[in-house]
Amino acid sequence: MTSDLPMMPPEQPLHMPAQNFAADFRDQNAPTQPGPAHVALWRGVTFSPAMLATAALTWVMYHWFAADGMMGLEIILLTLIAFNFFWICFTVSTVLLGLYSLSRRETAKRREPVHPMRVALLMPIYNEVPWYVLGNARSMLEELRARGGVHAYTMFILSDTRDDAIAAQELASVAALRDMLPADTRIHYRRRPINTDRKSGNIADWVSRWGAGYDAMLVLDADSLMTGRALSRLADALSRDPGAGLIQSFPQLIGAQSVFGRMQQFANGIYGLALAEGLARWCGQEGNYWGHNAIIRTRAFASCAGLPRLRSRLGRGDKLIMSHDFVEAGLLRRAGWTVRFLPRIRGSYEETPPTLIDHILRDRRWCQGNLQHINLLGARGFRAISRFHLLHGAIGYLMAPIWFALLVIWALIGRNEDASVLTYFSETNPLMPSWPDMSEPRHVLVILLIYAMLLAPKLLAIAALPLTGTRFSELGGAGRFVISLLSEILLAVLYAPILMVQQMIAVFRTLLGLQRGWSPQARDGGEYDLRTLVQCHALETLSGLALWSGILAGVVSIWLVPIALSLVLAIPLSWLSGSGSLGRRGIWMGTREVFAEPQITRAARHYRRELKTLLDGTPSGSSPAE
Repeated sequence: MTSDLPMMPPEQPLHMPAQNFAADFRDQNAPTQPGPAHVALWRGVTFSPAMLATAALTWVMYHWFAADGMMGLEIILLTLIAFNFFWICFTVSTVLLGLYSLSRRETAKRREPVHPMRVALLMPIYNEVPWYVLGNARSMLEELRARGGVHAYTMFILSDTRDDAIAAQELASVAALRDMLPADTRIHYRRRPINTDRKSGNIADWVSRWGAGYDAMLVLDADSLMTGRALSRLADALSRDPGAGLIQSFPQLIGAQSVFGRMQQFANGIYGLALAEGLARWCGQEGNYWGHNAIIRTRAFASCAGLPRLRSRLGRGDKLIMSHDFVEAGLLRRAGWTVRFLPRIRGSYEETPPTLIDHILRDRRWCQGNLQHINLLGARGFRAISRFHLLHGAIGYLMAPIWFALLVIWALIGRNEDASVLTYFSETNPLMPSWPDMSEPRHVLVILLIYAMLLAPKLLAIAALPLTGTRFSELGGAGRFVISLLSEILLAVLYAPILMVQQMIAVFRTLLGLQRGWSPQARDGGEYDLRTLVQCHALETLSGLALWSGILAGVVSIWLVPIALSLVLAIPLSWLSGSGSLGRRGIWMGTREVFAEPQITRAARHYRRELKTLLDGTPSGSSPAE
């Protein structure tokens, strides 16, 4: 019996000082090495087309607006359109670069030898289902054992659980798992009495107490699942590159059964790789960190990525850095370590919220953390691309109120000057804008251009599928794939305006201080009653009714019908998002992992059931990821 062994090994402390954002820092242990070839070129061919296309559209629309003189509201409208169009074009150019990158055959390069490393697999948990987490952990440990290799792996379950009953189940689950695994398998468990600084504090606690005993730490999430091959390839890549401080994999979404979950999973699996490949190409050695499914050099992280608390501008005390991962990547790069992104490593998986409301709740937390990054844009020593990552994360949420403002202004403009909400202005009032008639063919072409640019990344990513090694037969055949594709596009169009309004709400909740705390994700989701749905989607519904009233009255452009339809149907669409148990073999919006389930997910499902049965003596039912 191995369950009598200590739950943690002897401590091996490692100093992890908090960094100073007001001073430069260079880690003397970070080796100096040349940057990747042509990275400046890749950045140029990504950013330049977006800037040129935006400038061209702005120039054209400026002349339309300026025909009768520019008014203040027209300047605001033009600025908002240009700002949004740049980010749309930037996504398109990134996918185009990814398409080019995938089309290039990798030339054989001399590989550096792999040096053995001691790798800690860290799985931070907070009030999770113990048998589910430990089933995933066993799957990864079994795969690593079967694969072998030069590295030594140790699994750490790092609990921040506040519920004593769940904590007792965690302890029993780890003890049971130790009994199931071979005696030489290294798996440990630690529960912090106080969850200081949440997940980032959980990792920092491990680093400062046990980090000196491990060359690298591979950070997982509670729903992470990685094949032995993916884990080994990440470890090998870090071992071969002495200048790498962090290497991020590209997690694929798995296990979705609901309508909303399948939509997210399909988009990630079909469109994601081309975008990720383009991102990896222009980021070079200045990539980003997504908080999990990434390997980190332990001593580099301890020396360079200790997080201080941010001083509150409102005098409410120091604030925890919420979305710590982006900041930690920037700190590593600032200190001289490289941050790489390897999207071609397959076998890195995670799950997605099953319902629209669960997605919204998670998004509110992410919004709070990403907007906080604006305060760090002036930090000393950060590389330009690191600042761009911080800014891009914040803009991803600020775009929502900008889009909503565009929607409101467009609705006020109406169809033309004679049929507009703004007709209450006097004809002789010099402040009355002379709006362009949005029904003119040339203006309709601009609207169609924006719609086409929003659709372009999806179509380009589909063109890239053969370059990723994916065959349509692996996606259920061409016919099923087309049905799935059209379904995803239709659902994305319907859910996009709802998500726009909800992200706008998240922004204002954050700015007004209403979004407080960092509650854990409800991974299993739930079924929500009508009252909850109405409370959550009241603003969208009212906005949709207002748009429909304007459209039917003939004062709002008919081009807003898709948005109005989505908003007025927000409540039924939210209900639909969590419906439909499609099953593991469901063919609707299926990815390769749906039609040919990876062995590790089958093993994880088996180990979860086995562990649950052992713990409570009853057969386990299926879980949301099964």
